[in-house]
Amino acid sequence: MTKLIIDATKDKIFFMIINDHNNYNITYENTKFNYEKMIILVNDFLNSKNIKINDISKLYVNQGPGSFAGIRNAISTIKAIHIVNKIDYYCYSLSDFIDTENIKYENIPDLCDKFGIKKNLINPIYIS
Repeated sequence: MTKLIIDATKDKIFFMIINDHNNYNITYENTKFNYEKMIILVNDFLNSKNIKINDISKLYVNQGPGSFAGIRNAISTIKAIHIVNKIDYYCYSLSDFIDTENIKYENIPDLCDKFGIKKNLINPIYIS
């Protein structure tokens, strides 16, 4: 079971692949240019690890609080992947979990299960 996490709420765009044997992550500058090509960045990251989009079983995206543009583009990317490939996605906020200061990305899928984060539900939290 391979999972993809996207977080574009901060000053870096963060991707993590979690699978049975390994975890991989990469960051990119949080810029307008990278927002416009986020799906390309995702695809390049997956390809660099010999993983195809069809290998992904679940998607996770941080819905804020954070950058409006980052959240909007990450959610749009997740929804596009969902529509084309029928992969369920989970939109979490770090405030959904207890002890938000010590959360590791590799724990997000288990935390979403533990705290009952619903799939395919979006409630973005923007910082103005």
